[in-house]
Amino acid sequence: MKLVITLVCLLAVRCFADDPVAAWSKDVRIKPVSSVEGRHSIHTYYVTNPESPDGKHVLFFTSTHPAGYVGEVRILGRTTGKETVLAENVHTEDAHRAACQQWLSGGKRVAFHEVIDKKWRVVVVDVETLTKTIVAEDHQVGFGRPEGDLLPMYGCHWNPGPYRDLEVWDATTGQTTTRAKISEVEAKYGEWLTKEFAGKPCSIFFPVISPDLKRVFFKIAAGNGGDDFMAKNASHRQGLVCYDFEKGACIWQHGKWGHPGWTPDSQHIFEMGNVNFDILTGKYTKLKDVPNLRGSHPSVSPDGKLMVTDGLTEPVGGKPNEWGILVADMIGGKWTLLHSFEQNRGARSWRRNDPHPVYSADGKRIYYNTSDGQFTRLMVAERP
Repeated sequence: MKLVITLVCLLAVRCFADDPVAAWSKDVRIKPVSSVEGRHSIHTYYVTNPESPDGKHVLFFTSTHPAGYVGEVRILGRTTGKETVLAENVHTEDAHRAACQQWLSGGKRVAFHEVIDKKWRVVVVDVETLTKTIVAEDHQVGFGRPEGDLLPMYGCHWNPGPYRDLEVWDATTGQTTTRAKISEVEAKYGEWLTKEFAGKPCSIFFPVISPDLKRVFFKIAAGNGGDDFMAKNASHRQGLVCYDFEKGACIWQHGKWGHPGWTPDSQHIFEMGNVNFDILTGKYTKLKDVPNLRGSHPSVSPDGKLMVTDGLTEPVGGKPNEWGILVADMIGGKWTLLHSFEQNRGARSWRRNDPHPVYSADGKRIYYNTSDGQFTRLMVAERP
């Protein structure tokens, strides 16, 4: 009997090893990250993992404000459930990305941005001492890597003033340097900029650093001036540019922004529509036989074998206005709907909060937001 049970278990393990999607198709445990009720708990975005590199803590933004604009940056112990406030009374742009809170320096630091009296600043907190350092003013923060020390920043997209370039703060030196200039983008892609932005002054916007820390992609923005960052027409934002830090040059450009994210090899950008761009060759492929969910924010697992995305579930038989979390094989063909839910409540932000799913560093958990009740909640799905 023991031999039979052992063989069944080995067959199950072999099945999961051969078909990684199968591990997410049965007995997956889904629960809120925090048990505290009566507040929003928001993971920032699909390009950054809210779990610390050592797997011990989860980083998120909490708020009792109906729209989720004001709140705290917190970490929660995964085994203890204990929460620590890293920053309070943090004012944000919206609930869509909250404070753009993110891990840095292998989990030793947390970075975020906030606005005080209409003036933006980038802040870094030492997790152990809770010491705060203001690393830049009149800037917002892009996304670095949890295990790295580089933090990308940019001037406010609606009114960047003199800060139109990509700047990077290095946690090891405490120094900020300009790493890519808008003039370089203009020199290489001037024709496209003129056509897309009608000759308006542009700036680098929303940089995301690659896993190997050698490249960055970013969007381009043409601000309309003023200080109303909540206006939907605060700036015209479009396009995708990839810059190589080692070469000191723009190496790839795409005319549209489609919720891009890096693959683990730092050589591909995967984005909505299940499209995988090779930034070295310019070629792209599209996953076959994987549903394309409208509104999706896809991200790739740390081993590069799977993707997870969100979006409306009607293409897979869901109800109208129902959202879901979908896991699929990066080869294509195999997929499973992990969780479906309403997404029309939660934080009443002018720019709605989306699920923004992303894998943990070990690939065993998926974090995402749901807005199926009064409050937006950060959820975690863990495979058996």
